[in-house]
Amino acid sequence: MTKDIKIAPSVLSADFSKMGEEVKRVDEAGAEFIHLDVMDGVFVPNITFGIKMVKDIRKVTDKVLDCHLMIVHPEKYVESFAKAGADYITVHYEACKDNLADVLNQIKALGVKCGLVVNPDTPVECVKDCISLCDMVLVMSVFPGFGGQRFIAEVLDKCKAIRRIIDENGYNCIIEIDGGINAETSKLAKEAGCDVLVAGSAVFGASDVKAAIDGLR
Repeated sequence: MTKDIKIAPSVLSADFSKMGEEVKRVDEAGAEFIHLDVMDGVFVPNITFGIKMVKDIRKVTDKVLDCHLMIVHPEKYVESFAKAGADYITVHYEACKDNLADVLNQIKALGVKCGLVVNPDTPVECVKDCISLCDMVLVMSVFPGFGGQRFIAEVLDKCKAIRRIIDENGYNCIIEIDGGINAETSKLAKEAGCDVLVAGSAVFGASDVKAAIDGLR
């Protein structure tokens, strides 16, 4: 494919004891996005970090801060994440089925790019009517909650279907994929129409971070 592929290292796999250094490391290695997995221990069975982490990471990088909210009632918190410096805020369809469009519009009204997230077992039909509102659709290729999981190849058909919807309607929307992305699965994701690849351990676990990012791209 000739289009530019952007890499979004997930700080979930970084060393939290030196987060500023870790973010600078992937920034200098050429990552375009910094992916921030916010988990509340309710929507997913894990707890990571919150608004202050986003605010502090904003101090050390000018790269795109991509905040993936794996939380219940995201509408209560999106304004705080926007003020903390988020460039993209993505919310799960599964967390706000009844008010997804309202939450997406709320994010847009804050001057931040908005996106919806779909879990591996959520059909495209559930979210297709809201894609027109989105700057990004994030397709989960693992079930959210923990890093280091194995890539679920079946979601590639979902990526292709979303790509068709975007292209056929001329929507200004990118596709991001998150979970189990490495040198092998990145090729499959690109072929399926993805624009942004989220990678955690494949980047932060590499001895040569720049080579890892270049390899994914």
